Amino acid sequence: MAQDIEKMKSLIAFKKRLEDQLEKLTAEIKEVEASLDTVNSILLDKGFKRGDIKEVPEAPVPIEVILPKQEPEAPKPAAQHMPEPESVIPLKTMTDEPLALIYFDKQAMHVLPDESKNFSVNTPPFGNFLVERVFAKMQEKDSELVRLGQLTADKMFSYNIVREGDLIREIIIRNVDEERLKELKSSIRWTFEKMYEKIKSS
Repeated sequence: MAQDIEKMKSLIAFKKRLEDQLEKLTAEIKEVEASLDTVNSILLDKGFKRGDIKEVPEAPVPIEVILPKQEPEAPKPAAQHMPEPESVIPLKTMTDEPLALIYFDKQAMHVLPDESKNFSVNTPPFGNFLVERVFAKMQEKDSELVRLGQLTADKMFSYNIVREGDLIREIIIRNVDEERLKELKSSIRWTFEKMYEKIKSS
């Protein structure tokens, strides 16, 4: 009898956890939908040619994680503050030519290159500068903090590069604090501008 009561208590607790999880997921879905609506309006307003925008998340099938280890983000001892989910930052050349769009959700920073430019992972300085000198250096720094016990592995800086063949469809960056955000925005804009110049001259 006592065992039955314990089982019932466990089931009730499990039911409560499921209900709480469902409530959180429902809230997250609403936030994602709101963010998606914002991104769609910005893309349309800025003239991004991404076909049917609502199908973009399902277009790229292969996801390449260019990391020695796939480890999530890294807050320093101080708490991190990601920009609000509706924050959208267009990246442009000096002549106002669209290069990419940055938007944020609660978990990550997303970079969507302008598809009309056909940015490839093979076009310099994407690999030798942005990946090796910016992304990799940030991850190395966090790896050292983990080794010293000043950061947990799940808080490490990390990034995913979503590709369609060699074309860059999206870069997903996790665990970005405000200090790194400035460097990342500047580095990503400069990289895509240099890539665009090479594409135009080829």
